[in-house]
Amino acid sequence: MTDNRLRRIRDRSSGAVTLINEGCKITGLITGSGDYKINGTVEGDCDLDGTITIHNDGHWAGTVKAEHVIVAGHVDGDIVAHGHVEIAGTARITGTVTGEAIAVAEGAVVEGVMRTTSSSEPQSFTEKRAE
Repeated sequence: MTDNRLRRIRDRSSGAVTLINEGCKITGLITGSGDYKINGTVEGDCDLDGTITIHNDGHWAGTVKAEHVIVAGHVDGDIVAHGHVEIAGTARITGTVTGEAIAVAEGAVVEGVMRTTSSSEPQSFTEKRAE
C-alpha cells in the first residue's frame, strides 16, 4: 500500500521497541520517547513521545499519554493520544479516551467517554484483518 495515511498504526514500524513482557510488573511514572509494547502489567502513569501498544495479556492501571495508543488488553484509567487511538475487539477500557481519531473494533468494551480532537466526520468500517 503506497498511501501511508491509510495504514493502521500497528502496521507501521519504527526503531527499537521497549517490551514489558508477560509476568513483568512496572510501578511508577514512565516518561521519554520511543515505542512500548505491553504484555505485562503497568501501575502508574506515562507521558511518552511514541506509540504504546497494550497487547491482549497487557494491563495498564493509570493514565496513558502518548503520541499514538493501541489497546487490545485492559486499561483502567484515561487514555490521551496526540494522534490516533486504535481499540481492538479484545480491549476492555474503563476511563476517558481522547485522541485525534479513535477506531473501535466490534467486541471492544469502553466504560467511559470517548472524545476526538479533530474536526473530521465519523467513519465506520468493518475489521477484515485477523488479529
